Amino acid sequence: MSDSLTCPVTGALPLPEYPLPRAADCPLAPAPATQELRSEQPITRVRIWNGSTPWLVTRHADQRALLPDPRVSDDDLDPGFPYVNAHRAEIAPVTPRLITNTDAPEHTRLRRTVNGPFMVKRIEKMREPVQKIVDGLIDEMLAGPNPVDLLTAFALPVPSLVIAELLGVPYEDHDFFQRSSSLVLDGSAPPEEARRVSGELAAYLDDLVTRKTADPEDDVLSELAGRVQAGEMSHTEAVHMGVAMLIAGHETTATMISLGTLVLLQHPDQLALLRETDDPKVVANAVDEVLRYLSIVQTGVRRVAKDDIEIGDVLIRKGDGIIFDLHAANWDPEVFPGAQRLDITRPARIHQAFGYGPHQCLGQNLARLELQVVYGTLYRRIPTLRPAAAIEELEFDHTGTTYGVHSLPVAW
Repeated sequence: MSDSLTCPVTGALPLPEYPLPRAADCPLAPAPATQELRSEQPITRVRIWNGSTPWLVTRHADQRALLPDPRVSDDDLDPGFPYVNAHRAEIAPVTPRLITNTDAPEHTRLRRTVNGPFMVKRIEKMREPVQKIVDGLIDEMLAGPNPVDLLTAFALPVPSLVIAELLGVPYEDHDFFQRSSSLVLDGSAPPEEARRVSGELAAYLDDLVTRKTADPEDDVLSELAGRVQAGEMSHTEAVHMGVAMLIAGHETTATMISLGTLVLLQHPDQLALLRETDDPKVVANAVDEVLRYLSIVQTGVRRVAKDDIEIGDVLIRKGDGIIFDLHAANWDPEVFPGAQRLDITRPARIHQAFGYGPHQCLGQNLARLELQVVYGTLYRRIPTLRPAAAIEELEFDHTGTTYGVHSLPVAW
């Protein structure tokens, strides 16, 4: 724990700066110092970029207790909210109120307007179309150059095609929304550039929602347009909900495809189990284990206390910021013995890669289905798939909400 600050609560304990750095020789594991905190100080103060000192929660059980607690708020307009960076703090006052920054009852109302298309039964109907997308992209890979960058040839196109079909967004615009999404999520991007791109995305979705209002189709944006007409949400809410789903719907899944492939290639025994099975339950469990192992959200889930909260021997005061480190909780040995091992036979469904509680990821059913199809198909169809670069040669991207690789060269 490098630079430290005297703890304002005790006057003695050093405060680590969050986020804590990953080990250079183990970039896919949680930060070693975060894991130390989980065993020694599972709820402790940390220092973030602006000098504020929110609480860091690293233990699985504590996260399960606090994340559903109505006293733990997602309201990023609260002065104590622990923003990820200066850009997030700057845009919070002008960001529309969505499911990502509101509490009940407003959050409940907004969530209800978008829950339907992401329910398990609705999403399961997409399995065949997703399978066709995955098979088509693998066909193109096999017919193309070898080696290839898996990220650009496969990992990005799969979720981009899927979310475009689900929302009703023309896939021919994928270069625009992929670039725009990456920049919006890039914490190192100049704020004025991020604002400009956010405005362009909003204008793009505004036009689509308007068109769907006049000429509805069988897609999510048309459903949102219908809810606007029914008076259940405003046009602006529908537009910004569309923006949020478009961004979240491909960036994180693309990362899980590329990093998931990387970690499976590093564990050939586990990859062999996955490649050789035809049991969908084994594939589904493998997906959850890879989600647990990687926990790609690297900035933590951010909240603020709306009232005093006692948990264990810790008192979190009203107005205190709270950060939940999902990766640390998903490597908690009290819940996942031998958590440092990738084990696709492990019961891993209780991981928190999608968060927990009322703000749990809206698109988790879609993400699981896409990853099940990918993990159940790619390694079986290309059984000799192998890395075309050593892991120490890969350039990892730590600038956004999630971490990933800039490219993943593979060969077969």
